[in-house]
Amino acid sequence: MNDILSPEKFSLPLDADAVAADWRGRGYSCNLFVDPPGQQWLDFTHATNELVTVVEGRLEMVVGDTRVEMGPGDEIFIPARALHSVINIHDGVSRWLFGYD
Repeated sequence: MNDILSPEKFSLPLDADAVAADWRGRGYSCNLFVDPPGQQWLDFTHATNELVTVVEGRLEMVVGDTRVEMGPGDEIFIPARALHSVINIHDGVSRWLFGYD
């Protein structure tokens, strides 16, 4: 499909502590975001690489010209300085982890 999305990277039910340990081993932080239905974070860039994994719900991620839908256990890699957006496309709350290197 593409080289930024790792579908089902983490087994379900998702263990946030296991994700945090995995990311620490790869040099990333790990924090939780909780978004209401319809929440949009549009057109962000960061000076560092970023990882995102969905804990609960569904997200639409746009990284540059690539658009993907993510569910629990999926991981996406966002390169440093890449323009990106995160949209909660779930009918309920979405919980997702993010981390920077």
